[in-house]
Amino acid sequence: MPHVRRLRLSPREKAAFWARWKRGESLRAIAEALGQLPDTLYRVAARHGGIAPPARYRAARTLSTPEREEISRALAAGASLRAIARGLTRAPSTISREVRRHGGRAPYRAAEADARAWQAARRPKRCRLAVQPTLCAVVAAKLAADWSPEQIAGWLKVTYADDRAMQVSHETIYRSLFVQSRGVLKKALVQHLRRRRAVRRSQRATTHGQRRGQIVDALSIRERPATIEDRAVPGHWEGDLLAGAAQSHVATLVERQSRYLLLVRVRGKDTASVVGALSRHVRTLPRGLMASLTWDRGHELAAHKRFTLATHVQVYFCDPQSPWQRGSNENTNGLLRQYFPKGRDLATLSQAQLNRIARRLNERPRKTLGYQTPADRLAAIVAATG
Repeated sequence: MPHVRRLRLSPREKAAFWARWKRGESLRAIAEALGQLPDTLYRVAARHGGIAPPARYRAARTLSTPEREEISRALAAGASLRAIARGLTRAPSTISREVRRHGGRAPYRAAEADARAWQAARRPKRCRLAVQPTLCAVVAAKLAADWSPEQIAGWLKVTYADDRAMQVSHETIYRSLFVQSRGVLKKALVQHLRRRRAVRRSQRATTHGQRRGQIVDALSIRERPATIEDRAVPGHWEGDLLAGAAQSHVATLVERQSRYLLLVRVRGKDTASVVGALSRHVRTLPRGLMASLTWDRGHELAAHKRFTLATHVQVYFCDPQSPWQRGSNENTNGLLRQYFPKGRDLATLSQAQLNRIARRLNERPRKTLGYQTPADRLAAIVAATG
């Protein structure tokens, strides 16, 4: 993936993002096209529930920027409000309200008045469910009964064929669920949908042609030597990303023989961020302590060759959807949920905080180690190999 930025999107980039999102392109493809991180774009989509916000426009009846500039010039020249109204073919009351709303004759400035008016116009239009409480209650009840929005819309159309006020499109229901700023349907009702996505995806969205799970030159776990499989030799690790809220992640590395844990702070889930963070962390370990790393099929380690080149650590990949093939890592990730409950933003944790949490687990006795601690077992390994 090319060099990426973690910056706010410009208006032009936002327009390009939403156009591509509507066409069903993947976040990774859009990120590569715009030179952004996938996580950055996901936050943009999640903020609006995956539904493109409507383009802003000025109503024909509102004053335009040139009209406000004319008002400002006329006021400076001492013209009356009625004279200004005649010159603009506007009602005197319109000019009077405009001037009064923005400070009066002397302080009035066209640019400031226009900016304030544009900002004040950011009021979202209330949707049908917001203005029809009876309809909203019926929709919420059907969602709670596991009906899909399309089933609800169709049933309403048949049941209330003569009452337009009790009909609503399935798209409006989806928008009310995913765009929580509307404050109409509770977010918890999303859990009753067939597919419990956090954001609304385009109907044209597809995984065809994407690189999902296709890691170039991946070395399968089936090619891993038997000495690694039976834990006879130390220095072989398992790894994965532990997910938190707001698309935050922490890399977890577990040594197979000692169950010793390392936690690594990562800036994003993209392969550049993950491989860079892992490479820096692994190079701080004693020489030879990590000889191999077994990873899930996640695309975050797509640049595994660069990782191996930087650390001399061979990477093996599990079979698709086979987390038990990294059992030590999966078990440790479960233990970590005591410290990282689901819904916690892991991006707020520093590397020092992660080190302290890893130390707590490494100094706890483990039944599988005969009630030794991972720290003691690893210390013995280092002493034996030193």
